[in-house]
Amino acid sequence: MSAYLIVNVIIHDRERFANYGKATAALVQRFGGRYLVLGGARETLEGKWPEGKSVISEWPSREAALAFWNSPEYAEARKLRAGISDASVVLVEGFPPPSLTPTPPSTGSIST
Repeated sequence: MSAYLIVNVIIHDRERFANYGKATAALVQRFGGRYLVLGGARETLEGKWPEGKSVISEWPSREAALAFWNSPEYAEARKLRAGISDASVVLVEGFPPPSLTPTPPSTGSIST
């Protein structure tokens, strides 16, 4: 079952943060993840959502995401954003969506 890391980050020093971004991107790929959303414009449609940039990465499983998150390599990369950003991170397990394909009509024969 897929898992997703959802990050909200407020960046205080973009130039220095770029080093973290480069290091992390390589690790995400190495650990089997892929980015689905990387910053970009956003609009809060309901409720309160903190300011900042949103990043969503997809992982093959919860275990794969945690292997990345808890790895010594990512611990080193995380030091690159210390003091230059504030981040909130959640891990969400995904479920396959219900089928959106309509059920075909019965193929039974009708005799007249």
